Amino acid sequence: MYLILLPILFPILAGLCLLVYRKEPERKLLTAFTGICLVITGALVVSALTLARQSLTLFYLTRTLPICFRIDEISVLFSLLTVIVFICAGLFAFVYMKHEQKEKRYYGFYLMVFGVLNALCFAGNLITFYLFFELLTLSSLPLVLHTGTKEAIMAGLKYLFYSLCGAYASLFGIYFLYHNCDTLTFTAGGVLQVSPASPEGRFLLLIAFVMILGFGVKAGMFPMHAWLPTAHPAAPAPASAALSAVIVKAGVLALIRVIYYIFGADFLRGSWVQTAWLTLALVTVFMGSMLAYREPVLKKRLAYSTVSQLSYILFGLAVMHPDAFTGGLLHVLAHGFIKGSLFLIAGAIIYTTGKTKVHELRGIGKEMPLTMWCYTIVSLGLIGIPPTGGFVSKWYLAIGGLAGDIGIFRYIGPIVLLISALLTAGYLLPLTIQGFFPGADYDYNTLQKREPARLMTIPILFMTILSVIVGLFPNIITDYLTEFVSTLL
Repeated sequence: MYLILLPILFPILAGLCLLVYRKEPERKLLTAFTGICLVITGALVVSALTLARQSLTLFYLTRTLPICFRIDEISVLFSLLTVIVFICAGLFAFVYMKHEQKEKRYYGFYLMVFGVLNALCFAGNLITFYLFFELLTLSSLPLVLHTGTKEAIMAGLKYLFYSLCGAYASLFGIYFLYHNCDTLTFTAGGVLQVSPASPEGRFLLLIAFVMILGFGVKAGMFPMHAWLPTAHPAAPAPASAALSAVIVKAGVLALIRVIYYIFGADFLRGSWVQTAWLTLALVTVFMGSMLAYREPVLKKRLAYSTVSQLSYILFGLAVMHPDAFTGGLLHVLAHGFIKGSLFLIAGAIIYTTGKTKVHELRGIGKEMPLTMWCYTIVSLGLIGIPPTGGFVSKWYLAIGGLAGDIGIFRYIGPIVLLISALLTAGYLLPLTIQGFFPGADYDYNTLQKREPARLMTIPILFMTILSVIVGLFPNIITDYLTEFVSTLL
């Protein structure tokens, strides 16, 4: 049973060892230690997943508030994504971080964040989840602050302020849930026994909305999204990949746990809370795409894209229909692989050329053809072109939206998703076109092949392949998801 704790404690303790070690170790020794820790943690996660449906209670905060862990289907999905992205981004960092200072500090906090995310995935009740949700903000903050520039410090403070405001709004809701629920243990279908039509139920609807806003901060949902496009560009590229692909999805995981495992879908279905949630999700989808379309800096463009794409997932959750919910979970995986790859590609371009703006990258496809082919494939996935995973997830989201009992949103939702897909093509594909077809006036005499090192290329290529595999063999995932989605809805 204590095997559940190993993927949590091992990387956290390994990270602490790096942080408290006074000397700066040799670079080869540092990267070897970090790489071994990442691989061991990944193996421990896979081993722990064999304990599905088993729980472990560590201790009690009070007589009725245990700190406990339990692995279920949602845990498996999010923890496997975490393992893949963190190992890939970690390997990439071994080369990228050469031109950064204080690598020991970076790897120390990186390992700690890995362990905290595993704890979030395995949390068995809302109290345990909240404690590690707060710890995630504190442990990931140094990754945003790492460069120490004024931009990074301001971005870190903004990230901290927004995250704490959202977390405290959610804590406010937890107080009232504790008063109205017999237990805060995650239970499929919810544990709330109050009718939404009763006076208490009407008040708890307001609490549900406050918690959606609070946990939605981490997921970059409007109107508390502004931290994300500020923090991502300030962080080193491998940290940005982890932030965009995994860490922001802690907000998605929180909303799944709160809405479907505490309140219950039936409590919110057809209420003003569902309507408001759908509205905010679709506003964020459109707004994020528009801002990305207008943004000239590559990493910031990708950050605005993350704002938009995460709300695809939130839309799927808010529809409260099996197909839309399945589409949202598929998009968790597809977006994780795609956006992780895109940020690593942006880091490879910055590391190799020193260029950060899109208009500076004319002809980049001639210089870095393999990297830009990966960029093109995952970009098509983010747009929603088959046979990538992005197409399948958005297909499920669209048909789930049309089939859902959500009034006019049945039509508004798919329309907004389609417009956003067109905007996504508008802000991603010009880099491919200008990169491979720079025009007759391009000075080919200055052209030089400069693909990044293998440790940078392999993680990019691996996640690009995974984004296609999700699209080619989606039934492996959907068959697994179908088994428990009906219990939540």
